[in-house]
Amino acid sequence: MNLNQEIQSVKQRFGIIGNSPALSHAIQVAIQVAPTDMTVLITGESGSGKESFSKIIHHLSTRRHGQFIAINCGGIPEGTIDSELFGHEKGSFTGAQDARKGYFEVTDGGTIFLDEIGDMPLGTQARLLRVLENGEFIRVGSSKVQKTDVRVVTATNVNLYEAVQKGKFREDLYYRLNTVPIYVPPLRERGNDIDLIFRKFASDFSEKYKIQPIRLNEEAKELLVKYRFPGNIRQLKNLAEQMSVLETQRDITAEQLKKYLPDEKSLPALTSGNGKKGDDFSERDILYKILFDMKKDMNDLKKLVFDSLQNESYGSQIIQQHSDLFHSLGPAEEVPANNSKSSFVIHNNRDNDAAPIQVEDIDHITDEAEEESLSLDEKEKEMILKALKKNFNKRKYAALDLGISERTLYRKLKQYHIEEI
Repeated sequence: MNLNQEIQSVKQRFGIIGNSPALSHAIQVAIQVAPTDMTVLITGESGSGKESFSKIIHHLSTRRHGQFIAINCGGIPEGTIDSELFGHEKGSFTGAQDARKGYFEVTDGGTIFLDEIGDMPLGTQARLLRVLENGEFIRVGSSKVQKTDVRVVTATNVNLYEAVQKGKFREDLYYRLNTVPIYVPPLRERGNDIDLIFRKFASDFSEKYKIQPIRLNEEAKELLVKYRFPGNIRQLKNLAEQMSVLETQRDITAEQLKKYLPDEKSLPALTSGNGKKGDDFSERDILYKILFDMKKDMNDLKKLVFDSLQNESYGSQIIQQHSDLFHSLGPAEEVPANNSKSSFVIHNNRDNDAAPIQVEDIDHITDEAEEESLSLDEKEKEMILKALKKNFNKRKYAALDLGISERTLYRKLKQYHIEEI
């Protein structure tokens, strides 16, 4: 069997759909490294299918008869991750009523897949490095060194090299994990694979719900392939399921499809480190982008108002020309000034009984607004509350919406004293 035939065989076996060169190259590397015991680092955006590659590596290796365990490092609280991975002794901490084996002990002879390795605490990283270097670990609360023979495959959706530069990830561990890198391309880089995967999902949901499969016309296919899909395969699957259930017509047009595709212009640009572009976005970066955009809009508004005040004779004309910026405030009209300061009135259309707002010191007002907009903690707390409300208090799905790990969300809930809502 030649290499191309082997790649096609792996795709069929593990349910991988697509023919893009980047995807085929990633599968080829996985096939070549599988028979060895080398450590593999799988990089790619969230939802791009990294776990499938860990399964390929395990099932094509000499350890295929051993146990395979997938661990999400971001989903385990920082205080318990050492116990989960390396085990603990009875009485080693509050609640440790019995001794417990960790994953590295029970998976001896098999493979451990550590997803979201970038979220692993620094102390746990040091323990992991010892396992990789010497095959040794110590249970929490014990002094006895134990041996294990486990192959470690890791994955991340952040740029670990940048995390090393920021002191958030150990440099020695980074180079130990990155022995063989595999880059899983995001959906937007896979071209016509998007249509193939969508058709597979549509067929699956037609069988699940006992309905006719939906079909996209040519314009809808073109729109689908051009969409960036920040949520990657998860988002595409969700899209196919929604349309399969909600659309009464089985032939889908571009106009129908648009209703299910979020407007990318209204969303923050979320990208993840993939080893190529060097991006490393966190939840705080999202807030910074939103606030910087708000500040830019505020500065633009301030400049327009200043121009209008400097040119009183046609100030209202300027505001009329830029009515899109003033629309939410209501129409503005000039007011004769009784002193040397220029002033104008803005009517609030939302409350007819409310008094008009007279702005006499635009610098003071805008400075206060900018200061208020830069309260990052308040904005962050507000976004977390909205995500929790939207997902009916399900932390896992709220974390996905926010683009952060469940462990990070748990920490934020404690930080802001957010209770169940």
